[in-house]
Order: sequence, then C-alpha cells, then structure tokens
Amino acid sequence: MTSQPSLLFVFGLGYSAQQLASRLMAAGWQVAGTVRSEAKAAALRARGIAAQVWPGEGPVDIPPGAHWLVTLPPGKEGCPAALAAATCLDLSESVTYLSTTGVYGDMKGGWVTEWSPVSPASPRGAARVKAEGQWQALTGGKARLVRLPGIYGPGRSTFDRLRDGTARRVVKEGQVFSRVHVDDIASGLEALMLCPEVTGVFHLCDELPAPPQDVITYAAELLGVAPPPEIAFEDADLSPMAASFYAECKRVSNTRAKAALGWRPAYPTYREGLAAILAAESDKIFP
Repeated sequence: MTSQPSLLFVFGLGYSAQQLASRLMAAGWQVAGTVRSEAKAAALRARGIAAQVWPGEGPVDIPPGAHWLVTLPPGKEGCPAALAAATCLDLSESVTYLSTTGVYGDMKGGWVTEWSPVSPASPRGAARVKAEGQWQALTGGKARLVRLPGIYGPGRSTFDRLRDGTARRVVKEGQVFSRVHVDDIASGLEALMLCPEVTGVFHLCDELPAPPQDVITYAAELLGVAPPPEIAFEDADLSPMAASFYAECKRVSNTRAKAALGWRPAYPTYREGLAAILAAESDKIFP
C-alpha cells in the first residue's frame, strides 16, 4: 500500500510561497493555492501547481487533508482567508500564517523573541495582530504564526536597486533591521510542515541585524561599483511608507525556530545571502 503524497494549500502563491512550493514538490509534495489573475494561475499550472483564481472573497476550492499556508495581507475586516475558510477549517492538517515582526512596534534597537508581547505602532502592524488573532480563534490556538522581517532574495535584493539607480544609503543613527533570505523562509516553513503538532510563534530571520547603509555598501563592493552617497535620514525626503519603516528599530531573535524545529538559516547574515544571490546570477549568465 502506497501512502498519499503530502499536500500544501497556499492562500496567496507569492514570492516566498513559490520558493517553498518548489522545495516541497522536489520532495514529492503536491501544491495548490490561490492567485489573483488567470495569467499567473496558468503559469503556475505549467509548473505543476494547481492554482486557482480567487479575488479575496467568496468560496475557495480547498482540497481536504492539506497543510494550509496563508500569505495574504490583511484587509479592513482582517485576514480574507480566515473569513473565507472559517467553515472548512476541518479540512486542514495544519495552519501557518505569515505575519510580520512589525507587530512588536519600536523596540529602540532592543531584541524581540518569540515570547515578546506585541505592541504595534502602525496601522499595518495592528492589522496583522488582528489577523493573527482571527487564526488563533479559528484554530483554538493551534495556528503557527511566522513573523518575518524584511525579505530579500533573487530578483528582490539590493543588487537590483543598485543596478537601476534607486538604491539610497539613508543613515539614521542607531537604526538596524533584521532580514531573511527567501530560501531560509522556505526551509523554515518546510520544517514547520513536517512538524504539524508544533504551534505558536516563530521568527525566521538572519542573525545579524544591521544598518541598511551597510548592506548597500557591501552589495556595491560585490558588484565592483561605487555605493551611492550617504544621506541623513532627516534630509532623505522619504515617502510616508518608506519613513514608517525607519520609525521602528528592533533586533529579532530566531531562538525558538532553531530549538523547536532544528532549523538553521543557510544565510545567517546579509553577507552570505548577497554573495549567494550574485553567484546564482552569474551561473545564469555564464552557464
């Protein structure tokens, strides 16, 4: 008797979820999920992913026995997937919700662990706390809440901004950010899928919170180009959205993810992560 392959269902087959999908499919999993456009659904179907178009409301065709991954941003009423899937939660093997470390608000450079209380300082952070609460209420506290810092990876890194001329070295005294390479998100989520009994909060992040200008300088060195000039935060004339990220400063610990899942980031600092991205790009250019 052969066992059925494991199944992942994703509400929102975006950048990080597709990286996880590739990883799980290589291990024999089946993957299904939702997207917003038929063009994207067709492209994913060509890769063997059973994608369906879902506008964010109304019924969803969810196969039974799947591990659910929710990547959708919250709306005014909270998480759209929580509202749509409330009546079919018994179909799931586990529920994992991708949230943000923005739920902690400003820690003035201090560390947050998975046990730190939430204290959102922005409407976006408050909306995430609301969505987390919806999933915990629906699952009786069994949802896995994965709080992520800034995500980078191939096609979404400092290299791209340096090449197109949009990179800016904005300097704010004492400002640091935690980051995570998309591959480390995928490996951490895979570890969670293989441990459906594990619940609670997890941080998937690197281990070197760093000033943003340092990351740009290092990426420029790898490319062999001059970094853009430093600009004081007060003189940067940032958009309200960009400025809001500088309003919070925290260092994020991944202690529980390592202890409970046996997970380790392949790219513990931005240096290893950027070097790997550049090497992968070079392999594509010079096969």
